[in-house]
Amino acid sequence: MPVNEERNHSMTEPAPSSVWTRPRPEPRRRAPGVDQYVAAALAVADAEGLAAVSMRRVAGDLGSGTATLYRYITNRDELVDLMVDAAQGEDPLPEPARDWRADLAAVAHALRETLLRHPWLAGELAGRPSLGPNSLRRSESALRAAVALTPDITLASQALGAVHAYVLGSVATQQAVRRAEQRTGLTEEQWQRSVGPYISEVLAAGEHPMLARRVLEAEELDPDGEFAFGLECVLDGLAARLGP
Repeated sequence: MPVNEERNHSMTEPAPSSVWTRPRPEPRRRAPGVDQYVAAALAVADAEGLAAVSMRRVAGDLGSGTATLYRYITNRDELVDLMVDAAQGEDPLPEPARDWRADLAAVAHALRETLLRHPWLAGELAGRPSLGPNSLRRSESALRAAVALTPDITLASQALGAVHAYVLGSVATQQAVRRAEQRTGLTEEQWQRSVGPYISEVLAAGEHPMLARRVLEAEELDPDGEFAFGLECVLDGLAARLGP
């Protein structure tokens, strides 16, 4: 097929049905609706991970037949899309401070809180953008904050991407610590005490002087303090690169 003909053909093909454009059927009497199914799926994912979410599991948790769930949601991918958007809509949008730095910081803190509340969510937000109404409102609000730093929409998008990447990385580190605690049964403090004798022996050999200073002299910040410091560094970098 010639290129132009192929392009015209693709433009005239009907777009696949989307969960965001398809009308929602009215719930049958005493049957769960979309919001109830999504809430049940969120509960499963938060407690057991996203892999535990299936159409059968969600329907079963609500005492519903799987066929009833399929009446509202076509497949698991659509269910996950709805879960992501529901999580994005749990909190109100940050109030604009009309200061790009304060507004981008508010965007970062709000995203972090959502990700910590839903440990599975970071993996979904790191991929394709979510297109649900709550997600679009959050994106619009965040872009407005970034455009206050630079009117260039490309640079503003990249600046926002840098902030989001920092939040995702920071949260991933914090979640990894949680998983290690669950896997080993040791809190962070208990683990540090358990490896203390070995670390002391290593440092006493004198081959790692910087590591020794880190262990013996550096102040330990809590996760909130570490996040705040790193975020300030990111914002300082954006100000130096894009600010007036």
